Amino acid sequence: MNLRSSELFSRAQRRIPGGVNSPVRAFHNVGGEPFFVARAEGARIWDVDGNDYIDYVGSWGPAILGHAAKVVVEAVRDAAARGVSFGIPNPFEVELAELICHWMPSIEKVRMVNSGTEAAMSCIRLARGFTGRDKIIKFDGCYHGHADSLLVKSGSGALTHGRPDSAGVPEGFVELTISLAFNHVDLVRKAFAENENEIAAVIVEPIPANAGLYFPQHNFLSILREECTRHGALLIFDEVMTGFRLARGGAQEICGIKPDLTVLGKVIGGGLPVGAFGGCADIMDQLSPNGPVYQAGTLSGNPLAMAAGLAQLRELERINAWTLLENLGAQFENCVREALRESKIQTTFHRIGSMFCLFFAPGPIVDLAGAKRSDLKTFANFFHASLERGVYFPPSQFETAFISTAHTAADIERTARVVSEVVATLL
Repeated sequence: MNLRSSELFSRAQRRIPGGVNSPVRAFHNVGGEPFFVARAEGARIWDVDGNDYIDYVGSWGPAILGHAAKVVVEAVRDAAARGVSFGIPNPFEVELAELICHWMPSIEKVRMVNSGTEAAMSCIRLARGFTGRDKIIKFDGCYHGHADSLLVKSGSGALTHGRPDSAGVPEGFVELTISLAFNHVDLVRKAFAENENEIAAVIVEPIPANAGLYFPQHNFLSILREECTRHGALLIFDEVMTGFRLARGGAQEICGIKPDLTVLGKVIGGGLPVGAFGGCADIMDQLSPNGPVYQAGTLSGNPLAMAAGLAQLRELERINAWTLLENLGAQFENCVREALRESKIQTTFHRIGSMFCLFFAPGPIVDLAGAKRSDLKTFANFFHASLERGVYFPPSQFETAFISTAHTAADIERTARVVSEVVATLL
């Protein structure tokens, strides 16, 4: 019994809507009540009732070095001793900007913000200001934060809670957003043809990770690049999930596509609230104070977040983390596939690098429609049975799980045994 977590959740529900400060944490998709965390270190978390779990959520992506990584904690401690916020430029933001631009060549200039939502919202405003157009194209199941114009057939928590189109979003915003099925190039070409000289940008997760995890096919991303160039629209890659996790240069390094603008978050903050967006200098120079597109933030470039991000990125490079994460991910995939081999339950397992998702649905899964074929009841049973055995996966079928450099071969082998045991109980 998680008595302390239950008591905290009861108190939280009296003062916090739904008892949580982000919807997916409420466990509505899997049933039951959420647990409350007392501390976390490495690949493990401990709840307030003393239970410990191998964690594959990793604060939803930022904890790529594991929780409470020494280099990050020390960087935050040292920065905090000098002041937690200035509202004035500080050296850390210059150093992080230089590092981001060096690692991701499509970014010539970058602006720091405080969340992925803010970064994506700002990218859309900048694209509209730069092109003088109003409409945008996005893709079903791709989540770009909770700005009004982007909450149309979105993923992540909006999908989990059955309301992809949020209440409170004016109809006029929806009319300016064209949402298409991912991986269907014919729909993209048709949208451009039917909205000639009206589309400001196409925004896409190059590897969608907010409706589960699935992959671009049939030169889909290169065709997006071609169509945007042909029609004078900007291509925006939302790499909040994939940026600096899948490779030193993100998903765009892997796919070899150069977007006009890139949205970043999670890994670049070392676990602190942060976001960033950047791209070609001529586009970015349209931002205030140099240009007419206004964007501002009191805590943007906060020294704690900048110091944490710098420490994390430098450590990733020092230990060649991407090779390590690929090796851990491959071991995990092999173990899980072996555990699933004898199961009669229909599953589809997707992995790239340190990101993975187990769908309780038959393949192939290449878009939101495929992901939504998943058996949500079976997933919920799988989630709770795994949690009881000390393994914490994301509490939603429509989320992606993460491996960190703090996970060990022993963690992965134990997790595979748990998966095997749990799947056997689901028959």
